Amino acid sequence: MAIIEFDDSYFMREALKEARMAFDENEVPIGAVIVANDRVIAKAHNLTERLNDVTAHAEMQAFTAAANYLGGKYLKDCTLYVTLEPCIMCSGASFWAQIGKIVYGAKDEKRGFSIYNTNIIHPKTLIKGGIMEKECAELISTFFKKKR
Repeated sequence: MAIIEFDDSYFMREALKEARMAFDENEVPIGAVIVANDRVIAKAHNLTERLNDVTAHAEMQAFTAAANYLGGKYLKDCTLYVTLEPCIMCSGASFWAQIGKIVYGAKDEKRGFSIYNTNIIHPKTLIKGGIMEKECAELISTFFKKKR
């Protein structure tokens, strides 16, 4: 039996699948997956339009799904893969969930957590950005060009 090795690009492609679903549903195309032990335990994309809820970001949906799957609110041994750098709201939620690692695709120059001079990410959370950045950024750019 072959051993499959998963890397950040593999899981970011899964998050991009979610982002494309959001795009097709006329939602801002951001997708997220949460992984534990090399297994996707939660998948989500933005639902702000469908739910008429400004808090229905992909990350927030994924946190809820992962907590339900695990039966607990802490995600210390999990990794969040998200196509766009989390906003301050989602970063705050990641703090409370104590997510072990955040891997994001495109940087959000306007609303991403890194533009704020604050400790909004849990001190034990590892951060890695720029995974499949071009693909993630292009999807968002195409969406907003289509809107204009």
